[in-house]
Amino acid sequence: MSAYDIRPGGSLKLKCGVAEGGIVKKKKKKTKSKADSEKNEDREKVKKLLFSEDKSSESPSGSGSNSPAPSGSSSRKTEAEKRFEEAQKRRLAERVAKLASKTHKERVSEFNTYLETLSEHHDIPKVGPG
Repeated sequence: MSAYDIRPGGSLKLKCGVAEGGIVKKKKKKTKSKADSEKNEDREKVKKLLFSEDKSSESPSGSGSNSPAPSGSSSRKTEAEKRFEEAQKRRLAERVAKLASKTHKERVSEFNTYLETLSEHHDIPKVGPG
């Protein structure tokens, strides 16, 4: 018995459509860039912060047995955790105020002035003759 006696059966699978019996490649999923994901996270944090402030201001301060005590969950947090959350809220509010203060046109012009101040080291080099 030689190595050439064993042969796989069937015909070759060509890269055609599924109806013709070919192989179908799976499509790759697109990944989001870090900048987009950071912006989305910031927006979600702002929304959560705004909604939590709205809910806390609208909630009645009744002493009924069905209403949960708002101070019950905060009493379990340490002083450092409370300070950390307050600082985080302040930073988030500052960031939102900073973004809201400028228009898109102002941001674009500021970015263009920044690009103008960069050295020629960052320029795209010419390729080819001329």
